[in-house]
Amino acid sequence: MYSKDESIEVHITNVITSNITSKVNGYFIINGQKVRFKGIAFGRIGGHNVYVSVSKKAKDILKMMGYEPDDILVRVQRKMVEGDVILEER
Repeated sequence: MYSKDESIEVHITNVITSNITSKVNGYFIINGQKVRFKGIAFGRIGGHNVYVSVSKKAKDILKMMGYEPDDILVRVQRKMVEGDVILEER
């Protein structure tokens, strides 16, 4: 099992914005493993919210590392809402 305090570093590599939503691409690093994700961010309907998804292969890798993928994705989403991310320049 993993510690809830285990560090997750979230990197945003691309953002495509519209009036209400933004499509987001990036990756997070947990225990040295880089995991790519896609997401959508809502900024005006009921406050800030983010939905992040990863591939089935990425979920399997997280499971093999002893993590519950849904728990990790919630932590990534929370970091994004709180602005605890690294924005990479293109």
